[in-house]
Amino acid sequence: MFKKQVSELQLPPQQLGLLRQAGYDTIDDLIAATPEQLAHDLDIPIEASQSILFATQTQRAPPLTQSAATLLSQNLKQYTTYCQPLDALLNGGITPGSILEISGPPGTAKEALAVNITRSFLEAEHEILFVDMQNMTPAAQLREVLRQYTDLPEDYGTRISHFSIFSLPEFLVFLHQLPSYFPEHPKVGLLVINSLWFPFQASSNLPNWTRNALLLRVQETLTKVGASTGVTVVVTTQLATKLVKDDGTTANFETGSKAILVPQPGNTYLPSGKSFRVIIVPHTRTTGVLRLLTAPMHVRGWNPTINKEESYEMVEGIMQ
Repeated sequence: MFKKQVSELQLPPQQLGLLRQAGYDTIDDLIAATPEQLAHDLDIPIEASQSILFATQTQRAPPLTQSAATLLSQNLKQYTTYCQPLDALLNGGITPGSILEISGPPGTAKEALAVNITRSFLEAEHEILFVDMQNMTPAAQLREVLRQYTDLPEDYGTRISHFSIFSLPEFLVFLHQLPSYFPEHPKVGLLVINSLWFPFQASSNLPNWTRNALLLRVQETLTKVGASTGVTVVVTTQLATKLVKDDGTTANFETGSKAILVPQPGNTYLPSGKSFRVIIVPHTRTTGVLRLLTAPMHVRGWNPTINKEESYEMVEGIMQ
């Protein structure tokens, strides 16, 4: 049987040329290499070598290890977000195994909403994996906020594993290890990724094709985790300004007629069949709306042509 050649990979011609020059002729040659070795051989950044190795991975759906009955029982259950407008957008609350992205401008309550959902899962005696990527919710602050709630289990502090990740290489290592983490910690019901875009923003010189490849790796990891474990994922991220024409197509500063705010990472990193995207749109310092941008097509009442909104008010720092 003939081995597949590296030329079959969806990579830029420059990278294909570097691979051939370094003696990487087949995909099997690449699979045997480590990111560090490939970066050395091709004289490229480690992030670029990781994206090349990612391109060698077969795009297959991960195996479903949970029974249909288990998944069905999970989908019938919902957890409150302790924010009535957000619960309304989600048709009653967040469902196990789903992915919720919360985006908003600086100073909005997106991190607080993630903490609220953490509280809800702790009340159900789940364990939590909380990843903070911009020091917006350090471990001490998270414990301080949760300490005020008397309805949590006495051992709630031991149920939270908090990690701080500030660089893109650290985040890539985390993604690589994530699928094996949950089988070793079967009581984890919630993964929170706070400020997802920060490590990408910190690597501002990253080529667009590399960034897109890494976002696809995030999607693959989240898909694998959700299919094999049923863990719920909450992601917070910032917004970016997008210029559009009157017909809604992408524009630039010369052709655009208006600017809109959209989630910074785009939508390539989210598995479409299980993801909800909610954006916080403040009108004043204390009022605004929560807008449901996208939802899985099977969700009752979801119309992809209409933005569903719920008004909110900030009362003593709490969104309600």
